[in-house]
Formats: sequence, C-alpha cells, structure tokens
Amino acid sequence: MSGTRGGSRPGGGLLVAGTTSDAGKSVVTAGICRWLARKGISVAPFKAQNMSLNSFVTREGAEIGRAQAMQAAAARIEPTALMNPVLLKPGGDRSSQVVLLGKPVGEMSARGYFGEVVAPGKAPSAAAAGRAEPYASRQEELLGTVVACLEELRGTYDAVICEGAGSPAEINLRRTDIVNMGLARAARLPVVVVGDIDRGGVFASFFGTTALLSREDQSLVAGYLVNKFRGDVSLLEPGLEMLHGLTGRRTFGVLPYAHGLGIDEEDGLRSSFGTGAGGAPAVAPPHGEDVLRIAVVAVPLMSNFTDVDALAAEPGVVVRFVDRPEELVDADLVVLPGTRGTVRALRWLTGNGIADAVARRAAEGRPVLGICGGFQILGERIEDDVESRAGTVDGLGLLPVRVRFAAGKTLARPVGEALGEPVQGYEIHHGVAEVGAADEPFITDGQGNGLDGCRKGAVWGTHWHGSLECDGFRRAFLRRVAEAAGRRFVPAPDTSFGELREEQLDRLGDLIEEHADTDALMRLIEAGPPSGLPFVAPGAP
Repeated sequence: MSGTRGGSRPGGGLLVAGTTSDAGKSVVTAGICRWLARKGISVAPFKAQNMSLNSFVTREGAEIGRAQAMQAAAARIEPTALMNPVLLKPGGDRSSQVVLLGKPVGEMSARGYFGEVVAPGKAPSAAAAGRAEPYASRQEELLGTVVACLEELRGTYDAVICEGAGSPAEINLRRTDIVNMGLARAARLPVVVVGDIDRGGVFASFFGTTALLSREDQSLVAGYLVNKFRGDVSLLEPGLEMLHGLTGRRTFGVLPYAHGLGIDEEDGLRSSFGTGAGGAPAVAPPHGEDVLRIAVVAVPLMSNFTDVDALAAEPGVVVRFVDRPEELVDADLVVLPGTRGTVRALRWLTGNGIADAVARRAAEGRPVLGICGGFQILGERIEDDVESRAGTVDGLGLLPVRVRFAAGKTLARPVGEALGEPVQGYEIHHGVAEVGAADEPFITDGQGNGLDGCRKGAVWGTHWHGSLECDGFRRAFLRRVAEAAGRRFVPAPDTSFGELREEQLDRLGDLIEEHADTDALMRLIEAGPPSGLPFVAPGAP
C-alpha cells in the first residue's frame, strides 16, 4: 500500500465494531490510524453516526465528535466533516439535536423509528404524534449521505478506518442501521469486533454478536480483537482456539490493559490524564509545595468535559468530578463545564444546593470557572426559547452577563490573548452573551478589546472550549487560582499538553503494532472481507 493515493481504485477500509459500547472501538480505531500513519500510509478515520455530547469544531466550522478529531490527530491529518457526517447530541431522555455534515438541522424525537425532525426553537407538530412517518426512509437517505462521505475519503486516502457504534448485534436497530453492518454491507467493509475482556464474558459476547447477525452480515465479520487483557496471554489462548472452532473466525490480537488511554471519551466521567489503576487519580508530584484541587461539577447533559484534561495533565493538579455541595468545600477551583441543557443544569444546581455553595465561594473570593453552558449559568439572566424553551430565567448572578439563545449555532475556531498569553479554542453554543461591567475580559484581541467572557472577582467565564490546552495561558491561570486559594502551588514550566497527547496516541499505535497481527490487519484493509467464512447459527431473527 503506497503512501499517497493514485489511480481510480478506492482506498482500503476496515470497520472496527464492538460487542458493547465502551468496548474500546474509539481507541482501537485511533491506534490503527497511528500505526498506519507511522508506516507512511495516508489514513483517515470515519464514524458514520455518533451520539455524543463531546464535540469539536473543524477549521471549516463543522461540528464533529471529539473522538473523530482525536482519531484524525492519530492519523496526523486535519479533521473534516466527512469523518463524522451524522452527530446526535442528546438534549434529554427523548430528543437529540441532529448535526448533519457539521451543521445542526433540527431536533429528533426519540420515538423509535417514527420520529420527527423539527427546526431549533420549534415544537413538534401536533400531527406528528399521530403520523407514522417511517424513520427508515430518513435512514436510507442518511445511509446514502454517509456512504458518499466514505467514498470521498477512500478516494483521497490509502485507507479509511471506520468505527462502529454500540454493538452490530442490536437486532432491534438493524433495519435502519447506518453505522455498523448497514455501512459494512453498503461499502463491502471487512469487520473486526472488539471485546472488553475486563468486563468478563468476552467469549460469549464474541460468539453471541456473530450468531445474531444475518448470513450476509456474518460474511463480513473477519474476526475479533480482545481489549483490556490482564495477565498471562497463554492462559487465554485455549479459549481463543475454541472460539475459532465455534465461529471459524480468528482473533487478530490481544491488547493489554493500559491505564490513562481513554482519550476524548464519548461518554463517562473520567479524564484521559491523571488516571491510574481502577480509575483512581494518578497525580504526578507537584512542582511547588502544594497540590491544587479542582472540582468539576457533573451537571446534567455535561458536554465537552474534555476541557479539564489539560488541567489533569499538570503535575500536582487533582481533578475530580462532583455532584454534591459538600464536595466543593476543599476545592481550590470549582469548574462549571459545558452542558447541552443550560437551564436544566441551572435548576439542578439550585435544587441540590450546589448553586448556594458556588455563590458562597464567590463571596469569599474563592475561584470559580464557567465554560460555555457553565459560563451562561454564572450570568444574571438567560433568555431561552430555543434549547429548553423556558423563556427568561435568572442565572446565578455571579457574572455581569445576560444570555439570549439564538436559533443559529455559533461554530468557530477563534484566537486571542488571555492573561498575556496567546490562546485559541473552539466555540459550540446557541447562547449569545452580552457582557456588562466586569473587572476584565476573559479573552482579548491583544489590544485590550474583549473577545469573549469576563472576570468578576474570583469568578471567570468563557464560551471558548479548549483554551486550557494552551500551555502558557493554562500556567498563568493556575498561578492566579493558586494565589487566590492561598496555595503554594507552582505550575511545572515544561508541561506540554500537545506533546502529552502525542505520547498517548503513540502508545495507542504501540498497542496495535506490538499486540495485534498487523500483517493480517493489513491484508483485511487492502483485500476486503475474506471468502468462505462460515455461518454461525441461529442468525438474525
């Protein structure tokens, strides 16, 4: 396989499916991308449909899943909307915002396969409740869109590594599937199924996943990849041989359990840095005399909590997620992160006492940081006829900010200056903030003109995600936090978040290169599904 595309033949491809959600599909896809990129092969990631509240903005202003942006970094290329054509952002138990090719197109109710897409700020029509508009017809259109995106990528890159969603054996969803076997069938992709052995039951999961697929789908499933194995692989090998005898499919590798590699998680409450055994914090010793304790409030519909990864990467910084007011008492900094439901999160904070605890902190001059939805919550007033349709509600009143939700979504990659340091980030929000008389802007244009956010006392707020990944600004901000908190904490002068992220991606590539049969994977990517794979009964219902 060459390092640049040429000719009319499409690039190779592979679909990484999983026995469950969080089996390791995202990190395996990233690992394969990094392995191929290090071999000089041009490769791109792809996920047809993603459901996640952690998203990113590409240079062209398109919103995609954070996991696909991370996988693009693993492939050493810029992310584009083609890599995640459909993104679903849950707004509650019954609806999600639909982002198509990087732009929001409406809200989709969760009425199974008979939903209705409505424009932002509009309520579903009365007729929708009684109309059986087949969801399948919409999914057929979406399948055509995602296949076209995949074909464009395959015409540009030598290989495209696709990530599935959930499990391919979700038999209730197969008819309208566009991300697992539906995509594999449409694009004739070979499929490798990843299983998390740390959860237990991996052999039953591999066998059951295969046996619940139709004969046509099974013909694309080339084999399996065991993830998160602890111990002596030789003890596992007899089981892998028996699995091969039962299914006629081989196992392409056994990846060992590696801590701190859940980078840019799609869901779950954990930072990709500062995590040790059992998910417990693993914090490097502080550069100064004290550690710095940061409490991130786990608000409902929390989004882009990856913002705190850069804080957790700092030696001596302890980051934890909290949901009770007493957990804020010993924190040196409290972070209110982004949320897909600003008013819902505000009511939750008020109802459980955290709002009062944050207000007490502000009155005492103890640091608070709000990011995006958290910034909006810290303001005086929120006018929302779009997201919650709650109308005008009072915020916490800790920042001189008034927020009005617009139907259009701001998607941008701005640059500026903060605390005398260059800063860049990305914006994903419907709320438009009007900032009043604050002590200073959070981010300026370098000439003293405010670009975004503000500070009032020890309370800070900004719409910009990702600003803490800028090393100079992060150190300056943590110095201000430590001073206000009375801590003898000193940021390490040599922590580079970008370099740490690259090290993580290289570790993922190492896992594939050292513990998977890369020759066999390459044959799959180049030649497609192997012929003669046996059918495993009973098959799809």
